[in-house]
Amino acid sequence: MRIIGGQHKGFRFSPPKKTPARPTTDIAKEGLFNVINNYFDFDTIKVLDLFGGTGSISYEFASRGCTDITLVEISRINIPFIYQVIKKLDLPIKVVKQDVFKFIKKTNEQYDVIFAGPPYPLKTLNTLPDCVLVDNQLLKPDGWFILEHNPNHNFKDHPCFETSRNYGTTIFSRFGPLGTSEK
Repeated sequence: MRIIGGQHKGFRFSPPKKTPARPTTDIAKEGLFNVINNYFDFDTIKVLDLFGGTGSISYEFASRGCTDITLVEISRINIPFIYQVIKKLDLPIKVVKQDVFKFIKKTNEQYDVIFAGPPYPLKTLNTLPDCVLVDNQLLKPDGWFILEHNPNHNFKDHPCFETSRNYGTTIFSRFGPLGTSEK
């Protein structure tokens, strides 16, 4: 795995062998950040990375100049690895070791970009858009909620759904704040 762009472009990292995470592929990550780059000024946005896994998405935001990043991950295997990369590259990432759904319910922050890369077999994956956008309203007015999922999930009928992009079996569905969908 590697960082695709920005100050640390090309930095390679190897997650722990027994990681429970399913890291986003470099090709999908590159496509995603090409789109994000056209809409956001990285050094001014506030980012939330849910199901942070190996930290790959947060590293990309930090490498591109984002200085306000919160990564939420619960894995005892991944957390030390994430801290190791953060320290090595001196990245401005705040790590919260907690269940994502508990974090969502307790935070009173709003974010410009929220990325969620949950495990695909997560039984509550389909509830994430409502949890983030409707029940807790964590997205700023012009923000994006990006949910990574596979073809077994379809969010096109969700009232906040805006668009999706496919990279093989990886799909990024993008949602806007409640009441602002471009449908």
